[in-house]
Amino acid sequence: MPELRQEPLTRRWVIISTERAKRPQDFKPKPIESHTGDCVFCAGNEEKTPPEIWAYRSPGTGRDQPGWWVRTIPNKFPALGIEGEMNERVNGLHKTMNGIGAHEVIVETPKHQVEFFHHPVQQIEEIIRMWRDRYLDLRQDKRLKYIMVFKNEGPEAGASLEHAHSQLVALPLLPKAIEEEIEGLKMHLKATNRCLFCDMVYQEGEDGTRLVAESDTMLAFCPYASRFPFETWIVPKRHEPDFGLISENEVHDLGTTLREVLVKFSMVLGSPPYNLLLHSTPVNVHIGVSYHWHIEILPRLTKTAGLEFGTDIFINPTPPEVAAESLRRYH
Repeated sequence: MPELRQEPLTRRWVIISTERAKRPQDFKPKPIESHTGDCVFCAGNEEKTPPEIWAYRSPGTGRDQPGWWVRTIPNKFPALGIEGEMNERVNGLHKTMNGIGAHEVIVETPKHQVEFFHHPVQQIEEIIRMWRDRYLDLRQDKRLKYIMVFKNEGPEAGASLEHAHSQLVALPLLPKAIEEEIEGLKMHLKATNRCLFCDMVYQEGEDGTRLVAESDTMLAFCPYASRFPFETWIVPKRHEPDFGLISENEVHDLGTTLREVLVKFSMVLGSPPYNLLLHSTPVNVHIGVSYHWHIEILPRLTKTAGLEFGTDIFINPTPPEVAAESLRRYH
């Protein structure tokens, strides 16, 4: 029969709907239309994008010219702008501030490549380093409170361009989702004097039924109260709040683990659309607890509808134990 499971971090409830049970073969992604000929992210088309913010490039090559292997540019249609003052206003019940922040695009390769797992591990490591470097640079702006890296893979996940890229948004406030995580960490710390993420790593490693992949420094698992079929988290085994302090061996292990998980997705689900979210500790603000950075990968295999919007309770037709077992089969 169906189960209601509570996610320990945010205490959100999830319905594991065995009555609607779905196996990997039940999820079929739509084919992606190629736009190789007119792709603005490909090498040689640098003048078609906003001027680059930063790039890893070969010596002797100039800004906004070919010769790069990872390139960061402003989003052409940014959600937030870096220039200006906060100018927070209150009018009765209504609070307003200017849309100050940053919205950047990390172009992951000069080649016209669509899927992230096709990157060699060394290229994924360079992408991770770019995430870290942009995070460290933007946190110097004291107006900013939260910086998130994310990736939309496939049109169903919100990607408007197929060329492999990720994005970074820096906010002048703490998002509600992060405030909920912080509150969950505080409650667990008060009850146990331990980090909730560290306890997750220990319990999922010992239990093994939701384990997807493991390296020396990273653990990948389908969380107990997964919101989406095949939802997978990658959590560093070492307690570290700040993604900006990721070590070089962790960069390598994260690249290896991330690629392994996405290859498994491809083998089991046929390259599904997904959202990748990198959560790290807030910046320039005291939160009263030690965070633990991590990555959440959310395959977009089901539709969010009235129940989810009205109650914040998700329906997942694939138990995480079934999802993890299917993913573990592919090494």
